[in-house]
Amino acid sequence: MSNPANPATDMDGPVSQGPTRTPEFEKRLAKRYRAERNFRRLGQGAIIFSVSVLIFLLANMLINGIGGFQRAEVAVPIDFAESGMSGNAETLSAPNALQNLEMQGIADIVQFYAEKELGAEAAAEVSNDAWRDVARALTSNPSLIQGQQTYYLPTSSDLAAGLNGEGSPEMQAMAQQLVSQGKLAENWDWGFLARSDATSPQEAGIWGALKGSILTMIVTFLLAFPIGVLAALYLEEYAPKNRWTDLIEVSINNLAAVPSIIFGLLGLAVFLWLFPNYRSAPLIGGMTLALMTMPVIVISGRNAIKAVPPSIRDGALAVGASPVQVVFHHVLPLAMPGMLTGTIIGMARALGETAPLLLIGMRAFVATPPDGFTSPSTVLPMQIFLWSDEIDRGFVERTSAAIIVLLLFLLLMNGLAIYLRNKFEKTW
Repeated sequence: MSNPANPATDMDGPVSQGPTRTPEFEKRLAKRYRAERNFRRLGQGAIIFSVSVLIFLLANMLINGIGGFQRAEVAVPIDFAESGMSGNAETLSAPNALQNLEMQGIADIVQFYAEKELGAEAAAEVSNDAWRDVARALTSNPSLIQGQQTYYLPTSSDLAAGLNGEGSPEMQAMAQQLVSQGKLAENWDWGFLARSDATSPQEAGIWGALKGSILTMIVTFLLAFPIGVLAALYLEEYAPKNRWTDLIEVSINNLAAVPSIIFGLLGLAVFLWLFPNYRSAPLIGGMTLALMTMPVIVISGRNAIKAVPPSIRDGALAVGASPVQVVFHHVLPLAMPGMLTGTIIGMARALGETAPLLLIGMRAFVATPPDGFTSPSTVLPMQIFLWSDEIDRGFVERTSAAIIVLLLFLLLMNGLAIYLRNKFEKTW
């Protein structure tokens, strides 16, 4: 029989009851659900805001950058057979071909035909270095010197501004007249990717800075990656655990957070003192950036080595592998994807640095691409910095175009690193 005084019990023992949902409990539960919904909305809003800012930034650069890949050009027919210039495939392919053409007066010939076609006033707005484009066309195709050919010559910055509806009314009127005659147009400028820096935005190109960045990144990778990986292996696998290794670990963690300009001061004080003749060379720039990148690679490498299961080491030792074989045949291949991830982060940071390179002289005006690791050069971020200080409106578009090239170069470098990481990635 059940006990009427205690309905929760009977002859067989206590009877369980369902949970009681009091009004206070319902209120607390609704508050938690509301907080969860608000947090979800905040997260979604943060993502939407970040993506919107990124889209706005990329759209702004693309709108301004498209103009940087174009330039104002006038069409001028030139008859070199009539001008009396001489040359053949052998002389025009020689290293001193440009100097030879300059000595024959190619600049005056180009100016003469420009005045003949456009008139003296409009011909004065043709770029002073337009003859270099013609000379490069002749060296790439020597047969052009035997007949007449129409060349598209870059204009001055004033006439280019007039074509865009800016500048003085006289330049705008001249630009409209030439456009109506079919002699002036804004064409796609593939030479922007093949030329180097120049004083005129119409003649400026990105190849010199791009080649300097490539050479600098090669030096940075060849120095930072092997040294960083070996340092991580030693600290994690061989170094004794004492206060000295603890001090080294703290120092490496601190170096990863040191401002980049400090590494530039170190490069200025050490590398340029050892190699004073290599100022502004990719070799010095790469060595300086390698110092900055190495701590990031060491930290990520140690974390990747720690992530390798101990059973891998035990299994390799059990089948007779030596400690060195365990490290280099088993641990290192499994940790390599994580090491490459750290290398991607470090190299991406190094690619966009300007402060340390300012101190070692890589902000110089370099009109020719570097011939090697010891030639004077600049890098893409420095070129963007220099162009952003120019007053000429044309350099604004060139700056945006250079930023697009830098982003594409960064995506290409990261894509290659991700491919290598996935190729070496293994599962256990």
